[in-house]
Amino acid sequence: MPAPCARTSAMVKARVAGRALSSARRKEAPMSNDERALPTSDEVTSWLTERRNWGRWGDDDSRGAVNLITDEKRRAAFGLVQQARVVSISRDYPKDPGPTNPVPAQHFLRRNVRESGGGSVVDYYGFIFHGHTHTHLDALCHVWDKNGAWQGRDPSEFITGDGVTYADVTAWDTGIITRGVLLDVPGHRGTDYVTTDRPVHGWELEEIAEAQGVSVGSGDALLVYSGREAYQADNPEQFLGEAGSTTPGLHASCLPFVRDNDVSLLGWDMMDAKPNDYDYPWAMHGVIYAYGVPLLDNALLQPLAEACAEEGRYEFLLIISPLKVPGGTGSPVNPLAIF
Repeated sequence: MPAPCARTSAMVKARVAGRALSSARRKEAPMSNDERALPTSDEVTSWLTERRNWGRWGDDDSRGAVNLITDEKRRAAFGLVQQARVVSISRDYPKDPGPTNPVPAQHFLRRNVRESGGGSVVDYYGFIFHGHTHTHLDALCHVWDKNGAWQGRDPSEFITGDGVTYADVTAWDTGIITRGVLLDVPGHRGTDYVTTDRPVHGWELEEIAEAQGVSVGSGDALLVYSGREAYQADNPEQFLGEAGSTTPGLHASCLPFVRDNDVSLLGWDMMDAKPNDYDYPWAMHGVIYAYGVPLLDNALLQPLAEACAEEGRYEFLLIISPLKVPGGTGSPVNPLAIF
């Protein structure tokens, strides 16, 4: 575990970096109209039921919206590579315990010695990657509501002691490779980060895309940057995954934006705004079981936002390669954005 002074220094650096980035990108754009009527519970229900993608790619499909990434889509995405600049959007393997990492990952080494004087060193990794620390990909079996999981499947029928038997992470064993689009919320607002009293709304995503001069279309991976690094620097004791806590992030009003634009994946750094104000176990996480859209949770998007601002564009080639774990409910990943 790092010394207190080292951790404090890192927090200060993150805060300064986040504020410098916001200052550099700040525009005098009007604030989003937060007085707009929020969706009713009935409207959210209709988005998660009447607009489901169940059966769209066949009754036994487990790839979901990744099916929207056609060969033509991938070829076009590779055409976005001009500078060959690569940005990792994965957080470091979270070994250090602390308020924001209550279940730290394990990492052990064993040193092997050979009689000839040589040797080797090998590792053991142990972790629970779902949650709010690891950068990871959610498979379509991961969450459900009272109507069932993806395609309406009963989770009791596909969850076993040896793993799931339906919609596991191997559905994407050839990776998710497509055009990525970043929407920079703090950059648009002229703030450091999204706050609990002002979550990200669907109409704001539309405004940001227009302001950035970028479109979001079928098969695209949508990445929404909310300024998590700067937020955590100012709130170092808050764990975003604490049950019953109030956290910033995306409001359920973003559901139509995801569905209307037929995105293949949603990536984010702050995830669902909580509480979600509706009688649902999940709000934005509902895109998994309703639309078949995998989630890239806890993405490290500040470096990508910086790169987009420097490159003058918010589209890039995105490559995500999950571990090939039969029966796995997801996978830790190191996604790469390439300009």
